[in-house]
This record gives sequence, structure tokens and C-alpha cells, in this order.
Amino acid sequence: MEAADNAEEMTVITLTVIRANNLHGKKAGHMGFVKAEINGTVLGESERKRLDPAEPTVEFNFSCIVPCPESTQDFTVMANKPIILTILEVAAKARKSDTKAAVLGQAVVDLVPALQGQCSFSSTVTVYPVSSSTKEFLHATLDVSVNLSASLLAEAENSNMMTVVIETAFSVPETWTVQASANTSPFAYTAALEIPTTAQDDELMVFSKGYLKPGGQKEEKPRQKKRPYIVPLVPENHFFPGLFFHEEPIELEDGELTGPEHTQFRNDVETAKNRVSWDTEMCCFMDAGGNARLRQRITENRHWPVEVMRTASSARKGKQTVDEHPSETSFHGCAYVDMGRLLYPGVTRIRGAYSVVPCFENYLTRAYSVENTTTTQVKSCQTKNKADVPGNADANMYLEARTYLIVEISLEQPLIPKTSPEELSRRVRALIPPRPPPAGPSRSERAIFDFHKQVASVVAHVSDQFKELIAAGCIPSEDFSWEQARVQLLGSLNDTGRYFAFKEQMKHAVVRLVRDQMQRTEPFTDSLELQAFVRKLYVLLVDEMHVALNKIYSDSIVRDADDDHHLSCPQLRYFAREAQLTGDYEQAALYYQELVVRCPREPVYKFAWGGLCMLLGDYLLAKECFNNAVSVQQEHCPSLIMCGVVEATFERYTEAKTFLEQATSIDPCSVVAWTLLGLLHESQNDSILAEWAFNEARRQLCLNQDYIQRYGDDDEVEEEEEEDGEEENKSKEEKDTLDDEDSESELYQSTDTIHHLDPKILESETESLKDPSVRPYPTMTVSTKGPTSIYIETVRFLLHNNALKMAEHALSQELLSSNGRRSVSYLYNLAQLQFLKAEYDSAAENLSQALSHKERDADMWALMGHCYYQRGALNDARECYDRSLSFLQNPSNLVFLRMGSIYLQQESYELAKMVYLKACEQFPSSLTWLGLGTAYFGSKELEIAEEAFTEANHLNNQNPEVWGYLTLICLKTGRQEEAEHFYKYAKRVSDLSGRVNLLNLYRNPPTVNLHIRTVDVFVIPYCNT
Repeated sequence: MEAADNAEEMTVITLTVIRANNLHGKKAGHMGFVKAEINGTVLGESERKRLDPAEPTVEFNFSCIVPCPESTQDFTVMANKPIILTILEVAAKARKSDTKAAVLGQAVVDLVPALQGQCSFSSTVTVYPVSSSTKEFLHATLDVSVNLSASLLAEAENSNMMTVVIETAFSVPETWTVQASANTSPFAYTAALEIPTTAQDDELMVFSKGYLKPGGQKEEKPRQKKRPYIVPLVPENHFFPGLFFHEEPIELEDGELTGPEHTQFRNDVETAKNRVSWDTEMCCFMDAGGNARLRQRITENRHWPVEVMRTASSARKGKQTVDEHPSETSFHGCAYVDMGRLLYPGVTRIRGAYSVVPCFENYLTRAYSVENTTTTQVKSCQTKNKADVPGNADANMYLEARTYLIVEISLEQPLIPKTSPEELSRRVRALIPPRPPPAGPSRSERAIFDFHKQVASVVAHVSDQFKELIAAGCIPSEDFSWEQARVQLLGSLNDTGRYFAFKEQMKHAVVRLVRDQMQRTEPFTDSLELQAFVRKLYVLLVDEMHVALNKIYSDSIVRDADDDHHLSCPQLRYFAREAQLTGDYEQAALYYQELVVRCPREPVYKFAWGGLCMLLGDYLLAKECFNNAVSVQQEHCPSLIMCGVVEATFERYTEAKTFLEQATSIDPCSVVAWTLLGLLHESQNDSILAEWAFNEARRQLCLNQDYIQRYGDDDEVEEEEEEDGEEENKSKEEKDTLDDEDSESELYQSTDTIHHLDPKILESETESLKDPSVRPYPTMTVSTKGPTSIYIETVRFLLHNNALKMAEHALSQELLSSNGRRSVSYLYNLAQLQFLKAEYDSAAENLSQALSHKERDADMWALMGHCYYQRGALNDARECYDRSLSFLQNPSNLVFLRMGSIYLQQESYELAKMVYLKACEQFPSSLTWLGLGTAYFGSKELEIAEEAFTEANHLNNQNPEVWGYLTLICLKTGRQEEAEHFYKYAKRVSDLSGRVNLLNLYRNPPTVNLHIRTVDVFVIPYCNT
């Protein structure tokens, strides 16, 4: 916004007093008129109107021109000083030049709406009496309107209006005593703040009407806000109409004293101790240069001083100035307001309690300006002792009394506009264009498909009728001709009326073919044309009938791929996760590939595949997977987050910021998205925006924890009532772990895709996963260790999706935020990171430290066992797995698989059978059935082993080890021909050349079931003997 400074183009501001309502004079028959003035300048007087008690409405229709502001100072004056409308009364026969007019009342009109861009507004203002003699009969209002020829603001987006409210200074020094009358107080209490208004000039905002009040009760709320300039106004007009102070929770303030430890102190001093009250609101207009300079100064130094002082009342009464002689100024203190929050996107208001500290010359280079103050320096001032503070002995009492000042600062427009959701969506679409849904069949194709469907229906009914005739003996089963059977069938169809019913059934399909396939909707007028069309239609109907019949009876027609699916999508995803955890990455990729082929519009499977590619270090393919997930669903929050992580890995920070901001816009409750956005801003040295994102992440984490604590305690109480002693504690630990396991899906799924992880849906989709309490997807470890933080929550998400570099960065921030204290959560997640990086020794060392603080934790013992297993220390791994299984917590399927593998290697087949039986009950998969079959094979129970291998083969018929064991069983049981058949299959799947390239597999997907074509290559020594 820029003020129009050209006189020829200056905006004309017209004030119109339309009428007065309920206006009465002191005496009947007197004349009344209105005088308008602003800032001491009289704008004009209205015509004199008779004040008739019988007609309380007086039509003034008085207009005057308000001076148009020409500078930022004029705009500030217009914002703070209203138009004063004074109603006067004179005798009916008094001449116009007679100055003996009695003042009846006063009203004010604020011009702030004009500074907000409005060109026309109206209001009804109250007329307040100026003396007690007129209070009894004066209850008038004025209807006024303000019209502008053009907006005062040429570029509204470039200028701003700042509003500063100084409320109350609490817990003032004990030496400040309340006088019997505020008017006789020997001191004046002043607050001041300097604001940039232009690119070169500053505006000093002085709040000089502070009143010392006694303690004993809290400040009343709501109470009205006062005007900054009140000398020419009647007492009732000292307040802004409709503007009140309202009660606000301490924890939602932006100041310093917001913690739980400050609540009791503030409640005590705000009730019992003396306080200085201003309750004044003042505005300051800033042009485009001043707005830019304000932003720059906050960036350079975020802590701005609001000076507080007590001065002797030697200033002239009635002036808005204070004594500037240092010898007469005492108790000179400063409340440092953190203005950095105004640089948060979309923030226009800060309010809070700020501690008052002594003013120091090395902090203030000149009156009301600050340079190079930091949060540490400001807080150090608050903790200094009186003996350590040089000079200004009176001001040291602020520290002893713990004085604080309530300040509110607001802006008309935010300094950093918040990007709208529509703009964020547009940016994401520009980076990743949405993939249009697959085009459906055309009207012609739908017509042909409907005709084929009706033909199939009629054929089915005719076949049923033919079977009924054979069963009834109407058609002999032997020695009959097809012609006789056809005649008999047609006769039966006519007798039962089915023939005509079939004709009616086919009629609609034929009409659609004529209309949509042959594009004929008009009636025929030429018989030859009609005959030609009928011939074409007959040929079309016969041809399509043959196509439909071939679909029904031809064995060469390939069925739909869905008919061959004997594994559901949740099962495939479970097997993919299992293969990933066991290190069989190609098999996992093939499972994910099949999921993508089956469900091309489902982003969850593309997202999971991207996580696998992150683990393999193929960031380009991971980026392609995440981008494709976003392309099919633009609001898939986990994919947006991972797109941001990958872009940050490639140092494309602008794109990363776009993805993460979109994630926070879609899911404002996402702690992970806010934290990663903060880490991104921090990497760009943008400390204020990083602080904003981290604060929002902490706020969301607190809300989530409060919700869990509020709604999670009831079940725990019920458990405590049901069980006693140690069993009670064990049940509680089991519930906590189950809750943590169930929350795993929330790490990487937003609420719109959470149904893919619901065990109840798995129960309905597959009989293999019948237990709804079982985790739907295998995990290495899932629970949260100890109190969490925003960084720990983010690390869990990143580790689950194998973003190891970003997870390491988040862990370093967790260590810094805890001042180097290595908590159990930190040690556990660090061990997970090191395990994924194959640093097993370091991971085991950190787990040992964590277990020394929290020994009864199944997941940490399981991870310790994995570390020993990878290092080849099988006995140590078995002991850790035993400790993990000893707790009443649902173990990971990987624990069962590796525990059973250890027993097999040690030829403890009975123990292996027990472990694999539990695994098959809780986590049925090809690997668990293979392990069970191997255990029974080792114990010479070949029949049960064959049944287990058959189950494993049903879940994955491309495992050569399963075929090899089946071959051996057939050889041992004397089934030579069957053994040769199994051996051929084993050789076929084991001799397939190499592994499949992930990138080629992703970009060139096959068209049939991958679980039928893919292979996990194992060495089969049995088949080579």
C-alpha cells in the first residue's frame, strides 16, 4: 500500500452525519448543530436544527471533507485519533455568530476501516454527555457514513498496519506504593517501543498513561481497550467500542512465562501484588519500505525492547510527553519481546508475558533500538544478581520483584504469507502431473460387451433347458440326431414361453448395438436402404455371437488374470516385507511388482516398493516409485514426505520444501512432516522457519500424547482390576507393546490409507491370516522405547522406510536437543540404524547400554539376537531370542524364522518343530512352512514333512528348495516317476538366469502373475546328487 501523494489524484474523504436519534435539548425549542474536528482541526459545522421533544430524530445531512493523509505519519495519526463529533445547543433566536453554545454531548468516528482498504462504511455511534447535567436526558446516537473517492492504499499487499497493546506490568517493585488518589501520584509510568514506518524513518510509540493499582484481586476480564490519545475526549470515549481484553490460557501465550512452573507464580502475583495498568492500544502505519525494513530488522535481531520507566511528574499536565532528563528517570527497564514469531508463515499476532530487566547501554545503542541481542543474552540479564548489574540501581529491583509485562503486537497482513493449499497443490502438480484414470470402454465397446453378456446368459439358460429334456427322457441319450434334438428343444422353449422371453432379453442389447455400434438412430424411409442395413446388422450379430460362444466354449481363450490369483494382495505384501527382512531383496521386489501390476491405482504398494529401493541405495528408482505413488493419488501424505526426503538427498531443496509443505497442509497433525520441514529449513540456515516447524511438531506431538493418555488409561484400569501382582504388570506391558505394534502402520500411512493395514480386513481377504491380533506385516522391531520426541518419531518413520541418511541427521538433532544425554529411545533407534547399515558390533554395543536401563523389552532382545545372528554367533543369538520370547509380547516373525534356523543348524529338530509350528500359526508363509517341513524331514517324519512342503509350495511355487525336498521325499518313498517330475521343476526354477534388474522390471512390467513366473534362486545340493 502506498499513499497517493499527488495533489491532483488525492483521494477525497467525505464524512456525512445523516441524522441524530433520541436527541433532546436542555430546553424545548432550542436549536442544535454538529461540529466535526480531527486532531485539533475543525472540519465544519452543520446547519442549526430545531430540537423538538416530540420529534427526537433530527435530520442533519451534514457533510464535510476530511484531510487526506499524505505521509506515513499522517496515516498513523488517522489510525489513532478519531473524528470528534460534538453536539451543541443554542437558543432559537441566537445569531450564528453567537459563541454562547452549550455542549450537549460528544461522539467519535474511527477511520481505521479506510486504512484497511474500504472505500465506504457507515456506523451508528453513541453520543455521550459531557457533563452530569445532561446525563439524565441525553441518550442519543448519530448515524454517520464515510465515503472515499478511491482507496487510500494503492498497493495493499506491500504496506502494513501494526497494532501494539500494552496491558499490565505485574509484580512491580515493592517500593511502588499506591497513593490515595491517582491524580496526585508523584510519578508517571511510561512504556515505549520504536517501530520502522518507512525505509529510513522510525515511529516512537509512547504509552504514558500507566496507573499504579493495588493488589487484592485479579484484573477484570473482559475489559475495554483504551485509546492512546484521550485529552479532548469525554471519559466514555476513552475506550474503543467493541474491543475487549479476554481471558487467554497461559500455555497458549507466546511469551517467556508459559511453563507449568510459572502458572502458580503468575496466579499469585496477578491477584495479590500491585500492578501498573495501561490497557492501551496504539496503531502504527508502515509503507512498503517500512514493512520490508521491519522484516529485515526482525531477521537481524528478533528481540526488541519495550522500555518501561517511572518518571517524576514534572511534565506538564495534559501533554503526551514525558520528562527526558535522565536525572529524573528511575526504574528504567526493558521487556525484550521475541518478534521472531512474526516471521512465521501466516502469523499476524503475538501476545505474552515478558520479564522486565534493567536497561544496559551496551544493549541499547540509542533510545529504543537494539543491536546484536540474542536469546542467551536476554535471559542472562534476567538471572544476574543485583551486585552484578552495573548502575541503574533502581532498575535492579525489577529482577528482585520478578516483574513482567503483558504485551500484544499484531499486524494487518502477515510478514510471511502462508502458502495456500491451492497453490501448494498446483506446485505439486507441476512437479508430478497427476496420472489420469484409465479410460473406460467406449459406448460401442460397452454395447458389444453387453451383447456378449446377454448371449452367454441365454446360452446358459438354453443349456439348462436341454439338460432338463435329457433328464425327463424327452431326448434319448443314445441314437439321436442333432436335428431332432434341436427341433425338440425349440418346441420345448416355445411351449414354456422361454423363447419369447429370450427374444425380449436380447432386444435391448441389439438396440444398443444399432445405436452405439452402427450409429443409427433415425427411422428408414427407403426400403432398399433398410434391407441393406438389416443385412449388415445380421452379419454383425452372427459374428459377435460366434465371438461370445468362443469365449464360453473355447479352451484357447486365456482367462482374466484375476481368476488365477490364489494369493491376496495383503498376503503378497506380507511376503514382500518378510523377504525384505530376510535379505531376499529381489524376491521382495518381485512381490511388490506384482502388487503394482494388480493394483495400478493403489499408491501404498508403490510407496512400499520405494522404501525397498531406498534400502538398496537406488535413490533414482525410489524417487520414481514415490513420484508414481503421488501421481495416482496427489494427497498421499507418506509418499509426499518421502518425495521431500529424496529431493533433499539430491540437494533440490525447493522441491523438497514444496512436497513437505504439501504434506503438512494435507495432514496438519503429522509430527513427521513438520519435523522434516524444520530439518530442511535448518539445513538452509533459516532458523526462524525451522523453529516454527519444530514448534508445530512439538504441539502436535503433545496433542497426540494427551489423546493417547486420555483414552488409553481406561483399558489399563480394567486390566488392573482383573489381575494381581506380577501377572497384572505383565498384562499391562503386553498391552503397551500391542498398542505400539498397531501404531506401526501410522508411521507411514495417512488416515486415508490406514485401511490397508487393518488386520480385520486381512481376516476377510485371506484365510491364511485369521488371527486379527496378529501384526498384518512382518517387522524387525516396532515399539517405541521410553518417552518419545519429535526427532524419535521422525527417526522411526525414516528407518521404517530406509531413509538412512536423513534418519542419521534426525538422530544427531535428538542428541543435541537432549544436551548429549543418550536416552533408551535414542540408543534403540541408533542400534536399528547401525543394524541396517550392517554395523552389527556397534549396534550390539548400543543395545547393551539400552538393555542396562530397560531389561524387560522383547524387541530390544530380538534386535540383539539379529546382531549376533548376522555375526555368526548362533548360541548368543539363540539366548537373546529366548529372552525375547519369554516376555508376554507378540514377537516378530523374524525371531521365529531365525530361531528355527538356529535349531535346524544344530540338528535340534524337536525344538525347531515347536518354533516353526508357532510361526505357522501366527505368521503363515512359504518360509515358515518350509522350515516346518525341514524340521519334520530331519526327524524322519516324511508324511508330515510332505504336507508342510506342499503348503509352502502353494504359497510360493517358485522356490527350488521346496521342490528339492519334495524330490527327496518321493525318492525315499519309492515314487520314482513323481520324483523325476519334481526334480524337473526344481531344475527349471533353479536354472533361470540370474536376478531380474529392478529398474527394467519396474519400467517393463509383465502381464501375468509374477508369483508364477519369478524365482528365488537357492543352491539345491540335494537335486545335484
